[in-house]
Amino acid sequence: MMLNSTPNPTLPPALQAQIESVHLQGQPILAAIDLQLQTGQWTAIVGPNGAGKSTLLRALAGLLPMSGRVQLFGQDWTQIPARERARQLAWLGQNETSSDVLSAYEVVMLGRLPHQAWLAPPSSADHAAVVQAMQQTQSWDWRERPLGRLSGGERQRVLLARALAVQAKVLLMDEPLAHLDPPHQADWLGLVRELVASGVAVVSVLHELNMALQADSLVVMQAGRVSCHGAPQRADTRAALQTVFDDRLHLIEVQGQWLALPAALPTAMPESRPIAKTTGNVLPLKRAGE
Repeated sequence: MMLNSTPNPTLPPALQAQIESVHLQGQPILAAIDLQLQTGQWTAIVGPNGAGKSTLLRALAGLLPMSGRVQLFGQDWTQIPARERARQLAWLGQNETSSDVLSAYEVVMLGRLPHQAWLAPPSSADHAAVVQAMQQTQSWDWRERPLGRLSGGERQRVLLARALAVQAKVLLMDEPLAHLDPPHQADWLGLVRELVASGVAVVSVLHELNMALQADSLVVMQAGRVSCHGAPQRADTRAALQTVFDDRLHLIEVQGQWLALPAALPTAMPESRPIAKTTGNVLPLKRAGE
């Protein structure tokens, strides 16, 4: 296993995981996971179908029984009261559900429950957090509409707003781009960058490799194990990514940003190589290893 991340010594790790194994329905899913995820960084978990990406994310969130331990800001999960954990770590899972009769605003307010006393009404701070989260996700305009009357993309943005309303220092998201069109995927990327700049640790499982390649670090998974953890700019990280996808990717660089293309594209022929257009300039793209 190649581990090539270089943690920033000035920042405390947001999550540390030493997971010996995770079994689901008697089947081994994860084994020998050793990760350290930094505060103020975006980590994307990638890999082929069945690699264990979502299971790893759920284990990091403390949602699965496992052999091993996970620490949040240096403290073991089991030592942190449940309400405090819910304030520090927010979760957006795949196919999240909520009552379809609740308004979008009410759904987002559910993210404030860890901050509220039992049966207490929402405070002004709670309402302010909900307004901010819905504006960040551009879901404010349908705040009064029932969740069941929203499209898939609208619903996803409301559920993202619910996670943002927690105002946690760690945000875990499993396939957050599901149902989002390209412009709103771009909005999501901008939001992630804002969160990271404010010191939030963002960890996301993504199938969209070109989006994942913009993360600060990649956790590349295969068969329930981490094959590599490092920045996309590192050659060994990209080599691991190509390996887990059976060399069916071409990784090319466009002005310092790496992109993944299907290997079936005719990038080997000079006359058909993709080009990057700038203002008046045409630049040839580099292949991985060039």
